[in-house]
Amino acid sequence: MNINNEWSMWAIILAFGFPIIIIVLGEIIYRLQRNNNPIAATFKIVRNLVTPILVLMLLLKNVLEINPEGELIRIVETLCWVSLINAFFSLINVILFAQAEADSWRAKVPKLLLDLGQFFLVLLGTCIVLSAVWNADLAGLVTAFGIGSIVIGLALQDTLGSIMSGITLLFERPFELGDWIKVGEIEGQVIEINWRAVRLLTHERDLIIVPHLVIGKETILNESQPPGTGIENVKISFSLADPPNLVKQIMKSTALTIPGILTEPPPEVHTLAYNESSITYDVRFYLDDYGKILEIRDELLTRIWYAAKRNNLTIPFPMRTLHLYDGKTLEIKNNTSEKFVHSLKSIVPQVREQENWDELTQGSSLQHFGKGETVIKAGEVSHALYIIIAGEAAMTVINEMGREQEIMRVARGEFFGEMALFSRQASAVTVKAISDLEVMVIYADAVNKIIENQPSLAREIAQIIEARRKEIPTFNNGLQKADLVSHQQAEVN
Repeated sequence: MNINNEWSMWAIILAFGFPIIIIVLGEIIYRLQRNNNPIAATFKIVRNLVTPILVLMLLLKNVLEINPEGELIRIVETLCWVSLINAFFSLINVILFAQAEADSWRAKVPKLLLDLGQFFLVLLGTCIVLSAVWNADLAGLVTAFGIGSIVIGLALQDTLGSIMSGITLLFERPFELGDWIKVGEIEGQVIEINWRAVRLLTHERDLIIVPHLVIGKETILNESQPPGTGIENVKISFSLADPPNLVKQIMKSTALTIPGILTEPPPEVHTLAYNESSITYDVRFYLDDYGKILEIRDELLTRIWYAAKRNNLTIPFPMRTLHLYDGKTLEIKNNTSEKFVHSLKSIVPQVREQENWDELTQGSSLQHFGKGETVIKAGEVSHALYIIIAGEAAMTVINEMGREQEIMRVARGEFFGEMALFSRQASAVTVKAISDLEVMVIYADAVNKIIENQPSLAREIAQIIEARRKEIPTFNNGLQKADLVSHQQAEVN
């Protein structure tokens, strides 16, 4: 075989050149993709379409020497030109739009419109190629294309209407991927925007497909735009006997403790209506993530119940209630008194009985805190001693890294709040409920009277304060020895 023959040279070039070109293009694409360069898409077209078809055409013409006027050569040549046109417009798309500056008009052109524009330009280029390669009548092709477009348009008018509505929506950009929107009665998170419809994922994890044609006819409420302005309303009723200003203050302060509710703008509480046996209030708050609305609403309503119990507010039943006195009030009072004595005995088992327990009970209250609620906040002055009847709480401080760190847990039979109470300084620790917490809150005056009559309680509290100081060095910062306890203990002795 004479290696100088033209077909032999082409065979050698194609045999060695094609793999080398594919490897080089693959390496270029890999590097471009690592740098997130959009021009990698154009190189993919060159590698996957243009190069193989071009090599096939050269093989057929120069190696196999097939008749250039044959149908096979024309088909391959047509495919080669169409792939080149596709690669060319893909490159133009990348240069003009994909690499445009973020604030320019080119960056705001929807991808769907770019894809449709590229499709029609490639289709027009295909018509020109057919005219040149196959000697087809271009006017006839255009006419056929026009008539075919009319027929297809009539048959797919709803689909095309959705596409046009989609293009309009993409130009206006009323929402983006990840936004929570409400279309009519449908509410969900946008997870996909395609050429025909928008896919929404609801709070119930249902997937709803809403055609652009439907969206174009409905009012769109975007809960996620502008960021941080997602708003929600919760309506709740309280007794007519509860002072409205007190109710508003408690609900607002409760809302501010919920993670996910913004402090700016702050929550708002409004009086809505006076009902037959209650007053209805509306709590309006703003969210940083509307996708967590169910969890935030649940947490808010749960904490409102505990806050209402602690502040003796009544959430009335949706019915008329007839109150009959049958001694239950006395039972509740006696039950509170029993818990009061039981809580003291949990600290000092040898505490002696005394006749004025009921009087001292008036200086205390039984309070409930829900899981996650803050009982004492660092920096605030505590005026009470908290004895845990049920549940568990955690004490936390801010460490040197500026992060909250748990230092101790207290459970049933233990107490907290003593350091801030007796030092008369702001609390150095934050106390949060780990589980539902029931505490007996004994206020300062009642604590003083108890200590006067129960010296053992004063000694027990003093020992625990000293032990906690030694165990947790952080307590030594900003706290002085409980002089009040020592002074009262000395007076008693």
